[in-house]
Amino acid sequence: MPITMPQLLQILPNAGLVAGVFVPFLNTAMSRYQIVGAKRIAAFIAQVGHESGHLTRLVENLNYSSDALRKTWPSRFDVELASAVARKPEQIANIAYGNRMGNTATGDGWRYRGRGLIQITGKNNYWACGEALGLDLIAQAELLEKPQHACMSAAWFWATNGLNTLADAGKFDAIIQRINGGQNGAADRQVLYAKALKVLA
Repeated sequence: MPITMPQLLQILPNAGLVAGVFVPFLNTAMSRYQIVGAKRIAAFIAQVGHESGHLTRLVENLNYSSDALRKTWPSRFDVELASAVARKPEQIANIAYGNRMGNTATGDGWRYRGRGLIQITGKNNYWACGEALGLDLIAQAELLEKPQHACMSAAWFWATNGLNTLADAGKFDAIIQRINGGQNGAADRQVLYAKALKVLA
């Protein structure tokens, strides 16, 4: 049961014109990774919809205020550092993501910041995703900003992290936890999920 453009726009109204671009790529990616049936598709569309601002953002926005930096990464930004780098996305990425997730070289945090519909983040994840999709994401990280790869990388992440099983069980909070590492944006994700279940019923 592929998703249609009218259905996608009912769930993610802010997608606007890009919905037409994404529908075929979403259907191809969901089919490849067994994201089939109303429960799985509803959970997937709700999560990617939230993560990408209704399919409009395919690269992580790191334009944080000092307060937001302290809240998001309290162990990485003290008051002084947060004030110094606020609203400087490249510096923020290199501090937030440096020396972890396979990011070892100077600038890796920025180079391998979140991209795709479910923000693939860190050199290790780019490598694993690239291996699975047959793409050289280490050399061309920006490929994940193309709609077809943004969709496929999200479906790969979903399947690799066992999210179909959680979707089948209706464990939506556990899905958020696996994608986000917390419950950021949980209320919005829940609204999208409820809407998606209704549209796809």
